[in-house]
Amino acid sequence: MGIIRFVKQWTLPCAMVFGACVYLLFAEVPLLEPVGRTLGPYALDTLPPLIFLTLYATFCKIRLHDLRLHTWHVWLQVVRVAVAALLVLAAKSTPGHDASLVIEGAFACVICPTASAAAVVTDKLGGDVASMTVYTLIDNGVTALLVPLFFPMLERHAGFDFAASFGAILQRTMVLLVLPFIAAAATRRWLPAAAKRIKEMKNLAFYLWAVNLSIVMGLTLHNIFTASVPAAVMAGLVAVPIAVTLLLFGIGKAVGRRYGDSVTGGQALGQKNTGVGIWLTMTYLNPVAAIAPCAYVVWQNTLNSWQLWCKDKYGKLKW
Repeated sequence: MGIIRFVKQWTLPCAMVFGACVYLLFAEVPLLEPVGRTLGPYALDTLPPLIFLTLYATFCKIRLHDLRLHTWHVWLQVVRVAVAALLVLAAKSTPGHDASLVIEGAFACVICPTASAAAVVTDKLGGDVASMTVYTLIDNGVTALLVPLFFPMLERHAGFDFAASFGAILQRTMVLLVLPFIAAAATRRWLPAAAKRIKEMKNLAFYLWAVNLSIVMGLTLHNIFTASVPAAVMAGLVAVPIAVTLLLFGIGKAVGRRYGDSVTGGQALGQKNTGVGIWLTMTYLNPVAAIAPCAYVVWQNTLNSWQLWCKDKYGKLKW
């Protein structure tokens, strides 16, 4: 019972450790390495359906008339665009490829859209799930516009036009938000008993997200271990996301607090869909910079784990 209680209290760290251990087991043990190479792609293929189920379980708790645009939604987008633009200018004006690469990694963290599962953690922390859902939809749409605008400034030979980029990013991000929302709305409308049952399973979406996190953690270690960069650059790409994490969560909470919802504001700006960020960076920028959003996975979930612990122990957040 003590082990079960520990896992429930520290679900996100346990999920990260489990994912890391499984990856190392199948990547470093010679006997299991061929099995890992075979099963790895299948594990990655489970991410989209897991995200779908996670959001479906979360959206079953939301009613359409709860979805409203708030002023802080706009302000957080202004902040995100401003920070991203400053990082682009810094990367272009910084002498030295290594330093510029680290800044590019920080930009990759900021430009990531809000995580599809941010609503799950927001719900656990006592935030406004409906408001988070609206912000996430807006944030993904804005990201689809920002990427074709900013990426060519960093990599002039990126070789993609606005229309192609816009369509690819929308397909990658929005579908995972729209389809589960429609499915949840249909369930509430025509299968109210099933929707009620799902709503009563309060931690279902959270544990589905934990499984998702385990797989992402394995992908994170793979990207870090297979990168060939100097030690100083690797240290920068791993450490700088700590500052980015604290900055984004801090600004989000400060803005949200002015409008009576610091929890949702912090999660909205700070919890990132790093899977999309990694894909964008590896596709359109220097692939090495993708180490930064990989590291962001660890730092944002470490911070969320501490917040969840504070909520469970004290009934409120300490930060």
